[in-house]
Amino acid sequence: MSHSTKPNAKLILLALAISAFGIGSTEFISVGLLPLIKESFGITLSTAGLTVSIYALGVTVGAPLLTALTSRLSRKTVLLLVMAIFIVGNLTAALAPTFSVLIIGRIISALAHGVFMSIASVIAADVVEPNKRASAIAFMFTGLTLATVTGVPLGTFIGQVMNWRLSFIFIVVIGVIGFISNALFVPSQLSKGNPISLRDIGKVLGNFRMLLILFITAIGYGGAFVAYTYISPILEQYMGYSPHAVVIILIVYGICVAIGNTLGGQFANKNPLRSIFIIFVGLAIALLGISFTLASPVIGLLVVLLMGLFMFMNVPGLQLYAVMLAEKYVPSAISMASALNIAAFNIGIFLGSYVGGIIINHQSLAQTPLYGFLMVMFAAIVTLLWLLIEKKEK
Repeated sequence: MSHSTKPNAKLILLALAISAFGIGSTEFISVGLLPLIKESFGITLSTAGLTVSIYALGVTVGAPLLTALTSRLSRKTVLLLVMAIFIVGNLTAALAPTFSVLIIGRIISALAHGVFMSIASVIAADVVEPNKRASAIAFMFTGLTLATVTGVPLGTFIGQVMNWRLSFIFIVVIGVIGFISNALFVPSQLSKGNPISLRDIGKVLGNFRMLLILFITAIGYGGAFVAYTYISPILEQYMGYSPHAVVIILIVYGICVAIGNTLGGQFANKNPLRSIFIIFVGLAIALLGISFTLASPVIGLLVVLLMGLFMFMNVPGLQLYAVMLAEKYVPSAISMASALNIAAFNIGIFLGSYVGGIIINHQSLAQTPLYGFLMVMFAAIVTLLWLLIEKKEK
């Protein structure tokens, strides 16, 4: 890079962080809006939950497929294309006359999400000196974390005070700001990516260890979503909090998530697999705790916040370990491994919120944390077995 473009790195990262904030807000926005969407369309709670699970499914399919399809285009073109799709998707959701159209809007914005995550990480790493790469990616992901802390509660608040449709308009506005700042600040002459072929999917999935980490990511990360997707109705119906109190709780929850995410990155540096196991056990205990404290507003809330602390703590470790395994076993398909791991997180969100919906229909909302506990524990046991086998092999 020539000397004259160096100072812009901060602006480029800022533009990416704004876009990440919009994309992060839209993924979980409907968690806070579920009761309102349910009322608006006269549907059941588990049907409203599809706004979370179908979105995650869209990211799952979109991340590896579109990452491969757009790998020959210039990165800036892809970035602007992604933000445009994102704006269209959220606008569709905001104006949806029926629930089906709302779901279509969610799918459109989800397709943008998967590609954005894989390309933005690459651009962020590309515009700074090699020794600052991890921090650059972390800074861009701050946009995502901030979304959990402020975007989702703010969107929920707008929905409660005015209308849930305006929550999606709020995200469209962030998307437009992101689009403009990317157009202005991201340089056109970024290096092109290596073409990624869909065959790389086979390479990654053909490796047992890669398959195992994707499985652990989906089940362990997804377990929290059995309860988290329906956290607003749980707080309102069982712990007796008002809708406005839920907004404040979501802010505090977001702060816990942000702290957990930061700690998780530090834990994972030493021994990723061991830290993955320990964190899963913590998350499982928190989920089990919610089952027992549903009737207690104070202790119940503390346990919910504990779940927030552990919920994303494993994200850096799982992502890091997937890339480490890819470097070792499928070095020609590292980008695809990264895209597939983002897909695995979203398979987890889909599974968790979908399973939660089934439990609400056939048992009750109160049972969701218990099933979440079982999912996370299963991932923890698989991780433990893996740790023991690795120890033997050494």
